[in-house]
Amino acid sequence: MSLLLLRQNAERGDHTLGAPRHMLLGVLGLKERSSLPGNFYYITILRDPVSRYLSEWRHVQRGATWKASLHVCDGRSPTTEELPSCYTGDDWSGCSLQEFMDCPYNLANNRQVRMLSDLSLVGCYNLSVMPEEQRNKVLLDSAKENLKRMAFFGLTEFQRKTQYLFEKTFNMNFISPFTQYNSTRASSVEIDEQTQQRIEALNFLDVELYDYAKDLFLQRYQFMRQKEHQEARRKRQEQRKILRAKQAHLRERGENASSTDYLGNVERWRR
Repeated sequence: MSLLLLRQNAERGDHTLGAPRHMLLGVLGLKERSSLPGNFYYITILRDPVSRYLSEWRHVQRGATWKASLHVCDGRSPTTEELPSCYTGDDWSGCSLQEFMDCPYNLANNRQVRMLSDLSLVGCYNLSVMPEEQRNKVLLDSAKENLKRMAFFGLTEFQRKTQYLFEKTFNMNFISPFTQYNSTRASSVEIDEQTQQRIEALNFLDVELYDYAKDLFLQRYQFMRQKEHQEARRKRQEQRKILRAKQAHLRERGENASSTDYLGNVERWRR
């Protein structure tokens, strides 16, 4: 999951993705927006927590790392005591799913909540600031609030609806329709029910956030569809009104023409 920043210029009209009206600036933290001029909108795509977790594990297993990530919070990076590493060496390539799940410092756990929340509310990565239960509640509430305030967010599992909402929200159109890929690296991983439950337990905050996001996403989708239908109905009513006015005008012209012809004939008869 990434937080993307979208810049919107003042121009209006229909545009396709890539036109000057919108510029995708990249991945930025929630607090970096205040230093940028103009109108900016944070957007993000959420994913089913279990699928996302398995996908990240496969990514790490192939040698991916986040060493370049500074995890800056309140102006500083966490100490090694606050954020220990799950592995020694250059990377964690070849790690098993069991090893991935067993590391208590694994940032893959509840990653979506952590990336959407304001970590400064809980003392960043210092777990001693408040009790764990309180910390979890603050993080989840913060993530929900930030998600709700976003102009747009999508769900990986609803590609077409995500595209529809994006286009309607920002008044632009993609050149090609989104494709729903149900066969992914995560879907190719076969896990038993016990492992499924373990992953859900490790990502219980993400599970709750995703349920909230899914409900909010479908509400926004239904609202936008209703708005579209209402607008289409209003346009049809206006078109019918214009058509009736034109027909009435043509009838009036026809009646006037008939009256003029009749009066002209009367004058000729009198002669």
